Amino acid sequence: MSGALAAAFALALAALAALRRSPLAGRLVDHPNERSLHDRPTPRIGGLGLLAGALPVAAIAAPEVAGIAAVAAALSLFSALDDARSLPVASRLAAHLAAAVLAVAIAGPAAGGWAAAALAVLAIAWMANLFNFMDGADGLAGGMAVAGFATLAVAAGAAGAGDLAVLAGALAAASLAFLVFNFPPASLFMGDAGSVALGFLAGAIGWEGVARGLWPAWLPLLAFSPFIVDATVTLLRRLAAREPVWKAHRTHYYQRLVTGGWSHRRLAFAAWALMASVAASALAARGEPAGRQSAILAAWVLAYFAIGIAIDRRHPRAPGDPGAATQHPELQNNNRAPNAAAPRPGSRSTP
Repeated sequence: MSGALAAAFALALAALAALRRSPLAGRLVDHPNERSLHDRPTPRIGGLGLLAGALPVAAIAAPEVAGIAAVAAALSLFSALDDARSLPVASRLAAHLAAAVLAVAIAGPAAGGWAAAALAVLAIAWMANLFNFMDGADGLAGGMAVAGFATLAVAAGAAGAGDLAVLAGALAAASLAFLVFNFPPASLFMGDAGSVALGFLAGAIGWEGVARGLWPAWLPLLAFSPFIVDATVTLLRRLAAREPVWKAHRTHYYQRLVTGGWSHRRLAFAAWALMASVAASALAARGEPAGRQSAILAAWVLAYFAIGIAIDRRHPRAPGDPGAATQHPELQNNNRAPNAAAPRPGSRSTP
């Protein structure tokens, strides 16, 4: 196990360094625009290097996960094409749903039958999208991948599922390598090729653990709750306000912290602390009686309510412009690339 993790980290680090110097780095670039939180053009190829380190190592060390690794690789390549050419929303959603169906089929039957399988497909597809939506600040998505997949790796290893432990552990190790280049100020972004595939894998591994009876359904949800809560609450609030949810915006909680004056580095450290706390709670609660598990989950629900209320009070959404939060002065005069393309749903600048 430790050898596979070291190999995934080293291979990802080498792949990322090579991609950073490659011609591809000049072709797949995220340009700043009025919805961005960054102020300079940055290559969005980090996800390709991350997955190039994690997936081959996992498939070789644990052939049982080769199927799900292949689906994730195919989804990553499709999303890389989306990074380059901006594919229609319908085709992207179709690809996410198709990958989710394959993941549920690979996991096999589980308690709940067709209803549970259908819910799992929707949950996995939503995870792929929300991870992409939340990939909008330096160090954020990489940190979530490290904490979330490390949690699943430890839980899988404790349950005797060495194959899932290797896959999740390799993803955590490769994500740690990605943070070398994505730590604020980032020199590489993940891109849809990375964020969509990682969200898919979070949902797919989480569901397979549930289907095998390795962990309760709440464990992967709690492990990735910093992203799930922000993305889901933001989407529901925009739907309730009858906002066009497919349009670019900066109303996620993490975006409002940055536009309200937080630096990317301050946000990253605060988010990592939250992610580490959630991961520790999920692993600690796993072996506790049902009553204690419920108490821990209830405590996190209250904590998220408190965090959301605090951000709403200090950094409210901009009146008269429901799709965008008020810009911080440092971001109003950023170095936008001339004639930069308008942001689109699913891109790093339009979560």
